Amino acid sequence: MSKTQTRPTIDEVARSAGVSTATVSRVLNKPQAVRDALRKQVMGAISRLGYVPDAGARALTLRRSGTIGAVFPTVDNAIFAKAIDALQRRLAIDGVQLLLATSGYSPESEMHEAVNLVTRGVDALVLCGFSQHPNLLSFLNQRGLPCVHVMGHPGMEGQLSVGFDNARGMYNATRYLLDLGHRHIAMLAGVSRNNDRARERIAGLRSALQDAGVDWPDSFLIESPYALAEARSGMRQLMQLNPRPTGVICGNDVLALGAMLEAFHMNLQIPEDVSVIGFDDLEMSRHLRPALTTVRVPTESLWSKAAELLLTKLRNEPVAMHTEVEVALVVRESCGPVAPKSASAAS
Repeated sequence: MSKTQTRPTIDEVARSAGVSTATVSRVLNKPQAVRDALRKQVMGAISRLGYVPDAGARALTLRRSGTIGAVFPTVDNAIFAKAIDALQRRLAIDGVQLLLATSGYSPESEMHEAVNLVTRGVDALVLCGFSQHPNLLSFLNQRGLPCVHVMGHPGMEGQLSVGFDNARGMYNATRYLLDLGHRHIAMLAGVSRNNDRARERIAGLRSALQDAGVDWPDSFLIESPYALAEARSGMRQLMQLNPRPTGVICGNDVLALGAMLEAFHMNLQIPEDVSVIGFDDLEMSRHLRPALTTVRVPTESLWSKAAELLLTKLRNEPVAMHTEVEVALVVRESCGPVAPKSASAAS
């Protein structure tokens, strides 16, 4: 568009599409309320004319900015990259823009970033888990800003949430190794400080071992950042213990990949010498050799549901406060029965 050209107006879009300005407005602001054929007709006119709605006027009309903010612990993690994609794609269907920030697993940083997003006018917030600073929760409650907590279940009273039972998922993974005859089971966990998901996964493993009457020495738990180098270092520590673990359960698939890499470096065979289990079921997990046994999290449906809950809340429609999605153990090649020599050493 040259400097002498004027911007197309909503009236011109309406004339080009053969509809009223009210219909154009509905297509832009409430696309789900317009039938597909009519929406395509209006969007075609918008595309031909190069019409761009005035964001300020639109916000004043709706009393909303058309944006939702999300604070993730990090984007340097495949599970969160997939989550962001699913969240953004679902919001885009309703013409809502996603604004992102990261906290580095720090409640103080998360509070700072969340407040920044609120001061920039986001209509709602997405937060991971339930490890928020109490002052942030108080701030959001005072403002009455819709917020959904994702990845944990059961949720907190009075807080909108969608997630899964991290402890139960890890309990079932541990139970699987126990059923294969393993008794020396170690855990390469994520750092549990300021991370309720990591804490719950550790608790799930402890609970399964306790129910099976298996003692669990403190040395069999190593907490590690979700990075390959740190995971390899943690695995090496575990494999140097006496007795050596016959199974290692990891807090996520990245840690499991690091554990497998270090096992190969130490000339250990998987699963003959050590069984390995992950958590998340990243795409890479099925392509590893041996393929990784892991707890599958339905990431796309989980984060799409989070978006839908907020959109429903913003429309002032009834919404369930706590939604659970199911996770399931996916058995592949990285686990096997405990070796006879290991079983006899454990008896």
